[in-house]
Amino acid sequence: MSDKDKISNEKKRWEETTLKKVTDRYPEMKDEFTTGSWLPVKRLYTPEDVRDKDYLDDLGFPGQHPFTRGVQPTMYRGRYWTMRQYAGFGTAKETNERYKYLLDQGQTGLSIAFDLPTQIGLDSDHSLSIGEVGKVGVAIDSLQDMEILFEGIPLDKVSTSMTINAPAAVLLAFYIALAEKQGVAKEKLRGTIQNDILKEYVARGTYIFPPEPSLRLITDIFEYCGKEVPKFNTISISGYHIREAGSTAVQEVAFTIADGIEYVEAALDAGLNIDKFGRRLSFFFNAHNDLLEEIAKFRAARRIWAKVMKDRFGATNEKAMRLRFHTQTGGSTLTAQQPDNNIVRVAIQTLAAVLGGTQSLHTNSRDEALGLPTEKSVQIALRTQQIVAEESGVTNTVDPLAGSYYIENLTDTIEEKVFEYLNKIDDLGGMGQAIEKGYIQKEIQDSAYRYQREIEEQERIVVGMNKYQTEEEQPDDILQVDPRLRKEQMQRLDKLKSERDGQKVQTSLDQLQEAAASDENLMPYILEAARNYATLGEICDIMRAEFGEYQESIVL
Repeated sequence: MSDKDKISNEKKRWEETTLKKVTDRYPEMKDEFTTGSWLPVKRLYTPEDVRDKDYLDDLGFPGQHPFTRGVQPTMYRGRYWTMRQYAGFGTAKETNERYKYLLDQGQTGLSIAFDLPTQIGLDSDHSLSIGEVGKVGVAIDSLQDMEILFEGIPLDKVSTSMTINAPAAVLLAFYIALAEKQGVAKEKLRGTIQNDILKEYVARGTYIFPPEPSLRLITDIFEYCGKEVPKFNTISISGYHIREAGSTAVQEVAFTIADGIEYVEAALDAGLNIDKFGRRLSFFFNAHNDLLEEIAKFRAARRIWAKVMKDRFGATNEKAMRLRFHTQTGGSTLTAQQPDNNIVRVAIQTLAAVLGGTQSLHTNSRDEALGLPTEKSVQIALRTQQIVAEESGVTNTVDPLAGSYYIENLTDTIEEKVFEYLNKIDDLGGMGQAIEKGYIQKEIQDSAYRYQREIEEQERIVVGMNKYQTEEEQPDDILQVDPRLRKEQMQRLDKLKSERDGQKVQTSLDQLQEAAASDENLMPYILEAARNYATLGEICDIMRAEFGEYQESIVL
């Protein structure tokens, strides 16, 4: 009899004797236990549950295919993840002050939150910008605002992430033009541009152009940066917003990987080399409260992407197979009720991201269900990362939960279910067709509905919201954005337009229009317009005229 058969027999004996005596007297709280994403959880996991696992093929070693155990051989023994707090509000000047504060507090990378008009390619003086300027991020209308945003912050000393999608090429051009003015070579710039338009069509909504020209802009960035800005990550394929829209952990990974497949295929169609551009692809995931499911999710995602890049696309360079990712703690898990509870939630989510092997992390602040975070709240959020890094001990060894029967079984389960989704999406004709047919949107909507119904029926407990409530006063220290901000921004914009060289601006916009009508790479033309202080809205309007605007289809 094998050792595993002995364990199986002994487990059966344990269930019929020791376990039964207890459960007869004290029944378990539920008939069925599941993860936060409704994957079934057994009472106990043993070697039986990892019976078919091949260590070298399924786990391997950190820094080697299939990267289940991490993308770097030493992980956090060599250096910690980048502590990159997402920040931006009001004007560029106000946000610059917040960035300097965060850097003084020990943050190791910057992450720009743009306001809604910026995200959809509108200047602050556009009629649709009324009431939105500087509200959910910083207003950036031109290179001038970028200069103010980074005043006193040398771009060769920081890594910068920009959460921008539809007008990503324009904001990247502003950043490159700023580096030139600072005397920093493009080759030295480090950071990430989100540049992930597909998830905007299903989960977030800040799109401008239809899918085809949007994919063209993305591959133009891939090509341009591959030659000119080699250290910059050209896309952050984002599952975060998919999860925020209500998806499960499995759907988050599946739809994110499917987006990645679509981008790789577009780049290959454009004639790019997978072993070159594949090294600059990065990912962006959410971290929720089910600690062990989240850890398994991250481990599974790495293994899946390594298989996709190697087996599906034929990548031969292991660096092109690595899934490197940024994590943000779950905004949708935060509650306005008893906001201090959010500190605990964020700590759990931070631990999940670190135990899952993240390369970069933003921790949400306790008051973000109420408004933009205060400096004190941001400091607590950053300190959460620093305590996990410096005090918890979980960074002392690589992938510390590897070999856990439950973690390995759950990693395998998530991988299996993700591939089921990927096969379904392939059957529909790929991610673009799956989005067009409403399949992705419907899957997310169904999961979101089920989740919300469970909260309302108290099948899912949210401490302080639907259980353990208390009477409490509304916090009085919520950060408010001055409503006069738009007027100040418009005045600065008017002054810029009166002082810049109007002929240079018009010439560069005309050249961009001609290039947009051809198949040329648009990045050099967008960059030239940015150097001449053409505004975000002016540049995007040229492309709107050529490409049209996307109209959302209704999914019921």
